[in-house]
Amino acid sequence: MRVAPIGLHFGRKNMYRPVAPHEIMEIGAEVAALTHGHPLGYIPAAALSYLIALLANDDMGLEDAVDEMCYQTSCEYDSDDEDGFYGDFRELIDKARYLAEDDNISDLNAIRELGEGWVAEEALAIAVFCALRYSDDFEKAIIAAVNHDGDSDSTGAITGNILGAYLGLSSIPDHFLQNLELKDVIMEIADDLFNDCPLNSWDMGGNTEEEIMWENKYFHNNKNYKR
Repeated sequence: MRVAPIGLHFGRKNMYRPVAPHEIMEIGAEVAALTHGHPLGYIPAAALSYLIALLANDDMGLEDAVDEMCYQTSCEYDSDDEDGFYGDFRELIDKARYLAEDDNISDLNAIRELGEGWVAEEALAIAVFCALRYSDDFEKAIIAAVNHDGDSDSTGAITGNILGAYLGLSSIPDHFLQNLELKDVIMEIADDLFNDCPLNSWDMGGNTEEEIMWENKYFHNNKNYKR
């Protein structure tokens, strides 16, 4: 649930040093593994990080982005899959893609076939299903993602991550945003992640005015610092 900002920041093209797909996935996996050390905890996090990077930064269709996510995830994890964990993950994602195209099954029954979302691979599979089935309708996708008996806040959040990155802010209905807590703060941080904050330049030993500004804002919480 917490890795979407990784894709938003590290996938952008205006970075000091472009970040390769496997690096984005590694960062997502490491963040997840702080609390979810099982392969089926961190593999889906790696996959989602890369999917968000693709959707937020490339003119790529959602189906193509999911294809690319699956390909890069297989490159990263399939060869070392002695215990079959990557295989379990990929089976669920492929099932989600198939169900999204099946007009003869309801949203609820399709989600039941994917699980309840209490574990990461199920949560991502459900979100992928909802996003693909309603790829041009943010509200319908969210409604499908939260109306089941499982971990609906997680599946709803991840679906929102995917379609928010794909469709953009303008696709989110106003009634979802009007009473959103800390909306201005969320939008400011998202803009900083995507557009400006040169977090990866510290390893170069830089100390520019811009870097000092970001250090004061995000490391020292000095909101009064001005350029």
